[in-house]
Amino acid sequence: MADHQEASVTLPSAPASVTAARRYVTGVLTEWGMPDSADTADTVRLIVSELATNAVQHTLGQSPTFTVDVRLERDEQLRIGVTDSHPRWPRRLPAAVQQDNGRGMVIIRSLTAESGGKLTVVPTREGGKTVWIVLPWRTPVQ
Repeated sequence: MADHQEASVTLPSAPASVTAARRYVTGVLTEWGMPDSADTADTVRLIVSELATNAVQHTLGQSPTFTVDVRLERDEQLRIGVTDSHPRWPRRLPAAVQQDNGRGMVIIRSLTAESGGKLTVVPTREGGKTVWIVLPWRTPVQ
């Protein structure tokens, strides 16, 4: 496998794009050797769903699209980034507000930590941000 592989897709900020983002990433990971049934694949699907949902719901119409980047570096690190053009960064909501919604970042942080990864938020030149998840790349031994 190559030292570095990349894939990306830009989608409209619409609810249907959450499913499209999840399917896109699943397809890319399968091409790169991760079985659809792997535990890591389930974790990645949930993280991508939450990140895409945030990009759709919390940009308040100020980001007409969002981009999902997937990178595999030296068969060691999987990087997934979701970029939107809204300037507000994700933030943790008070527990009282989180009862009906607002748990997305908590879920993402928890899944990332449990998988031995890390989460960062980086500003874009255009004034938006990218939420990056870095996870160890694990595929089942055949």
